[in-house]
Amino acid sequence: MKLDTLMVQGTTSDAGKTTLVAALCRLLAQEGIKVVPFKPQNMALNSAVTADGGEIGRAQALQAVAAGLQPHTDMNPILLKPSSDTGAQVIIHGKARSDMNARDYHAYKPVAMQAVLESYQRLKTQYESVLVEGAGSPAEVNLRARDIANMGFAEAVDCPVILVADIDRGGVFAHIIGTLACLSESERKRTVGFVINRFRGDISLLEPGLKWLEEQTGKPVLAVLPYLHGLFLDAEDAVETTQAARGAFRVVVPVPPRISNHTDFDALRAHPDVDLQLVGPGQPIPPADLIILPGSKNTRGDLDWLIANGWREALLRHARYGGKIIGICGGYQMLGMTVADPHGVEGAPGVSQGLGLLDIATELTREKRLEQVSGTCAFADADVNGYEIHMGTSEGAARSNPAFMIDGRAEGARSGDDHVLGTYLHGLFDTPSACSALLRWAGLDSDVTVDTAQLREASLQRLADAVRPLLAALRALPDYRA
Repeated sequence: MKLDTLMVQGTTSDAGKTTLVAALCRLLAQEGIKVVPFKPQNMALNSAVTADGGEIGRAQALQAVAAGLQPHTDMNPILLKPSSDTGAQVIIHGKARSDMNARDYHAYKPVAMQAVLESYQRLKTQYESVLVEGAGSPAEVNLRARDIANMGFAEAVDCPVILVADIDRGGVFAHIIGTLACLSESERKRTVGFVINRFRGDISLLEPGLKWLEEQTGKPVLAVLPYLHGLFLDAEDAVETTQAARGAFRVVVPVPPRISNHTDFDALRAHPDVDLQLVGPGQPIPPADLIILPGSKNTRGDLDWLIANGWREALLRHARYGGKIIGICGGYQMLGMTVADPHGVEGAPGVSQGLGLLDIATELTREKRLEQVSGTCAFADADVNGYEIHMGTSEGAARSNPAFMIDGRAEGARSGDDHVLGTYLHGLFDTPSACSALLRWAGLDSDVTVDTAQLREASLQRLADAVRPLLAALRALPDYRA
């Protein structure tokens, strides 16, 4: 089967679609084939800034790295960033267009589909192979009408589909059979085979089930992929809050409902001297050496959540006893005196009292700043690279004591006692020198550095090696239209 366009769909969210596309991108790129990842529609709060100054899902940025490419907005033409349980910011070709509730967006999908097809056609003219990632599951029959994320797209461009299922969840055969039962005849026909992901154990015990599945469906199991422990790959959206304690330096991060870009903490998760703890609702606030307030898609709403969950008192107590605090993007805004939303950018217009730990005031604006940046730390001799994704500006006396210098301009702020630091820079821990400088500022005396790019590369190659048999199986398939 030719791999000019191939779509990977899943029986569930987090079945392994993202990693499978990334692995296939890496394998084809290593063969010298011009390959590009593509996801028609993504819903995620982890995003990346592209070389062309737009915003796409973090997963497609990872897949671009696997393919040896710079991330581009055509790789993910529609990005939905939830701001509430029923509404999301709609980003088209990298730029925020509007905020819509679920019903309005469903009506808008024909317009969104045009943007999707425009991006796909541009990629088709530039690359030999387009590897497409679906979203969620094609079995969501309530969303069948106007679908642009799964079979709706596959039918529109007439491409083959492989279906991946996660055996670690349990019920893998029911997931596959049930998904097929929810598809139309043409959709079932274009589904050329299955991939069973995250298998561990004795494969001989699975083989009777594989034979049964192939007999029931008339379709092949193309690969059974192993459960690969310890991969260092950017998460698409889900927050991993459990981690075995590592080092003695305790870093605590609250996880509010609309946390964004929690990949900011991946370098800390991998640091052998750091015990990173992400604390969700209802969990006790543990002792910490450093507390980091993360980014947020709804700053005022998540600020209310922090206060209701006791974080204001915890932060004030932590600072009073000499602990260090870092706020990133929305977390930086929360550390100030006020957060004003006069235009209703993130909800009802109004002003919220901040945590009062930095002398700044923030006003949310309609325009979103999207930029890849580099510079130096203002408090140490260290370089920093990162990216900005925010709607709002912060001004005040604390800005005269910046966190970083970016292209000659002061960025962020530090408190007069130098216990609190705020910045709009995401990815600031990914630069080894900046990570070491920030941890040293917070009180960790360590010469250990973590190179996230190197860890990511090693994981992508390990993943590609595991998926190599699937590529051979795909090439051996006949064309589904035959």
